[in-house]
Amino acid sequence: MLETVGLTADESEVYRLLVATGTASAQDISGRSDLDVVSARLLLRALEHKGLASVAEDSPEWFTAVPPQVALMPRLQRHFDALEQTRAAVHELAETHRRSAWARSTGEAVEIITGAAALRQHLRQLQHGAGREMMWFVKAQYVAMSPESNQEEFDALDRGVLYRALYEQAYFDDPDAVDYVVKGVCAGEVARAVPLLPLRMAIADRSVAILPLAASGTSRTPRELQAAVIRESSLLDALIALFEHHWEIGAPLRVTEEGQIGGAGTTDAASPVGEDRHLLSLMVAGMTDEAIAGQLRVSKRTVQRRIQGLMSLAGVATRMQLGWHAARRDWL
Repeated sequence: MLETVGLTADESEVYRLLVATGTASAQDISGRSDLDVVSARLLLRALEHKGLASVAEDSPEWFTAVPPQVALMPRLQRHFDALEQTRAAVHELAETHRRSAWARSTGEAVEIITGAAALRQHLRQLQHGAGREMMWFVKAQYVAMSPESNQEEFDALDRGVLYRALYEQAYFDDPDAVDYVVKGVCAGEVARAVPLLPLRMAIADRSVAILPLAASGTSRTPRELQAAVIRESSLLDALIALFEHHWEIGAPLRVTEEGQIGGAGTTDAASPVGEDRHLLSLMVAGMTDEAIAGQLRVSKRTVQRRIQGLMSLAGVATRMQLGWHAARRDWL
C-alpha cells in the first residue's frame, strides 16, 4: 500500500523491515528478505534519498528508519490534497459536459446520447445511482444491454431498491426469457406482463428516464443508436404516467417454489391448480401457444385444450376475458 505515497514495492518491503528492526545494514536486510546484498544497499540508499531512512553516524553501512509519522504523513497529506484537487476538476468537467450537452439538445430537460456503448453506460449509471425505485418497459430484442449482463439490477435490489418491470408479449419469444424473469423475480423484482409496449424505457427514482429513440423495426448500427435522457420536466411526468397506466393493466408474474412462472395467491374452490395455473400465468404473460407448449413440454394442441378448459371453468368466452377473470380472482 505504500506505493500510494511514492514507494516502489521493493522499497516498501525494505522500509517495513527497517522499521521492524530499528537499525539494519544491507546484510541484515538481505538475510531477512529475498534480496541480495547489492540490491538491499541500493534500496536503503533510495530510502535515504526519499527521507525515510538515515545513515548511522558511527557507521555508513547501517541505516535507521525515520518514523512513519514523520516520513509518510506529509506525503499522505500531499497525496490527499492532490486527489481533492482532481476530484474538484472532474466535477467541474462533468458540470461543463452537462451544460454543453443540454445546450446542444432540445433544452435542459433532454440530453441526446449516441451509440450503444454510451447507452449501456448510462443504463448502468442510472441503476447504480438509484436509491428508491426503478421502472422498466422491457421489449423484445435488447438494443444495448442484454438481460444476463445487467448485474446492476441485482446490486440495486440488494440495496433495497424497488424494481417494477413490465414485459411485452414478444419478449417471451426468446427461449431464455422465462429464465431471466424468474431470476429477477426471485431476487425481488416485481414483474407484470402486457400484450404490447409503446417503447423501451427505464426510469430511476421518478427523476430521470432513458429511452432509445429509434422506431420499432428501424435498423441502426450500434454507433448510430441514439437515446434520450429525460430529466425532471412535464415530459418526464408524462412518461411516468404512461408507465403507471400500463402497470395497472399488466398481469402479475409470480414464481412458484419449483422456479416456474406462476405462483399461488389466495385461491377459491374453483381455481385451477398445478400445471394449469402455470399455463395460465404463461398465457397472461403474452406467450404464444407454441412457446407455452415448449415451456410445459406438451403439444400445442394440449395447450389449446387446457386453455379451453380454463375458459369453461371461469365461464368466459375469450382469452382476454380469461386473463381479466384470472387477475381479478387471483388465479395467477
